[in-house]
Amino acid sequence: MRREVRPQRVVPGALSARLADDLAAEYGTRSARVRVGDVVKVMRGTYRGVEGKVIRVYPEEGSIAVEGLNRQNSKGDNSPVKVNASKVRVTKLNLDDKVRRESLEAVKSGKSGGEVDG
Repeated sequence: MRREVRPQRVVPGALSARLADDLAAEYGTRSARVRVGDVVKVMRGTYRGVEGKVIRVYPEEGSIAVEGLNRQNSKGDNSPVKVNASKVRVTKLNLDDKVRRESLEAVKSGKSGGEVDG
């Protein structure tokens, strides 16, 4: 089965996910781009309810890999399960990046009407 490769112009918006209610109220935005280190909760699909840290982002597919979600492949090894970024909710943001922290604060204070960069 071949995966669909998205055009480059579609990729940036493909990795945004909804924020948890407390984060949305705190930062004044409903969604943010998913990054490595964010803690997410799977909201749809087989792994619904599983919460874990994002360990890898696949921007060309619009998917992410979450810590603790593994599948045994045909060789017997564990491989990460890819979850569509739109099917998760961010419960904790990774604010190690200064630029991301500043952009969230700018949206919070109302100085920027733009999208939150991740």
